[in-house]
Amino acid sequence: MKTLSCFFLALIFSAAASGAQQRVDLGDVTVGINKSVVQVRVSASTPELNALAQLAFSAHGRYKVVSSGHVFDIKFTAVGGTQVRVDITKGLGGSPVASETVTGTSARNALLRAADIAVEKTNGLGLKGFFASKITFIRDQGSVKEVCTADLFFGEAKQLTHQNALALMPRWTPDGAKIVYTSFYKSGFPDIYLLDAASGRPETFVSVKGTNQGARFSPNGQQVAMVLSGEGTPEIYVSNAQGRQISRKTRSDQVKSSPCWSPDGSRLVFTMEPGPQLYVMSAAGGTPQRLASGYSYTAEPDWSRANPQKIACTVRVPGNRYQIAVYDFSKGKAEVVSKAEFDGVEPSWLPDGRHLVYTARDRNSSVLSILDTETGNSRRISATNLGPVAQGNVWGR
Repeated sequence: MKTLSCFFLALIFSAAASGAQQRVDLGDVTVGINKSVVQVRVSASTPELNALAQLAFSAHGRYKVVSSGHVFDIKFTAVGGTQVRVDITKGLGGSPVASETVTGTSARNALLRAADIAVEKTNGLGLKGFFASKITFIRDQGSVKEVCTADLFFGEAKQLTHQNALALMPRWTPDGAKIVYTSFYKSGFPDIYLLDAASGRPETFVSVKGTNQGARFSPNGQQVAMVLSGEGTPEIYVSNAQGRQISRKTRSDQVKSSPCWSPDGSRLVFTMEPGPQLYVMSAAGGTPQRLASGYSYTAEPDWSRANPQKIACTVRVPGNRYQIAVYDFSKGKAEVVSKAEFDGVEPSWLPDGRHLVYTARDRNSSVLSILDTETGNSRRISATNLGPVAQGNVWGR
């Protein structure tokens, strides 16, 4: 019979452990005036697209949306059911910068794709756009937690699983077509499932003795790292893309969790007790090396695809609260980048390597927000009608 580790039970119920005070604006943080911004005027041809364009650029730390005195004027025009044209001019004279018609899966998706082009044409720092990213997340209904997806600003949201069970830690496959996650659906114990994002059809991926959780595909989609406890202590294992040829990579008495691949697929970062703390090792196995974060509790790592020098993580700060930090290999330490009075946990990088999505939570609820790691400013993105949501994972190119 399978048994649940104490560590995994703590992971399941960790959302109830927050000691932060309730805030009406949960998820929103304005640290101060950021002088290193590009002022833009943004407009679109329909009220719906205009609201979305305003929201997107307001959530991007490189921009300040203004009505006058702008450096760039960015206009979006719907030209078909799934097409949007973006026209960019610069300065008071309106010098043309770019004009392009973009096709998406819907008018909304086309607007977000066009907005990404506008970001790449105007940010001046070489940042990639991230507005057209997709997100998978957990909708928390108490004892029932289901896997959902949406665009980054929670349009076109849909619930994929209807298993009336506890689902955890959804993670996209590299092509954005499927989601791997843990669920107590069939056996009543944690097994790993693979879910088709289009049809919502799940299939069992790994179900062996003990806990099966924390699965994550390698960047090339050919391997999956996961945590299994069938041989005793939860250890890191790697399988092929079909959940077979499972190979054990760690061997110690310490509990491990949250494996994540380096952008080139050569290494794994994961957390290990005591603490826990972050450790890195070769994806082929070997002796794990601790990353000295400077915090007594460091967990939930996410390795930036845009900047291999950076790993986002959750750390415990004074007052028994949790905040988002970024470990920088060039500095050899982690620095807190969120500046909220509520807890910040479960970071997931956006494609530009500057922003990330994280869970903002207090005693009563949890929401998903975009965090600018350079300023600490944060903007809630999850929709109120979904109730508490958490464990967001981003897919984007």
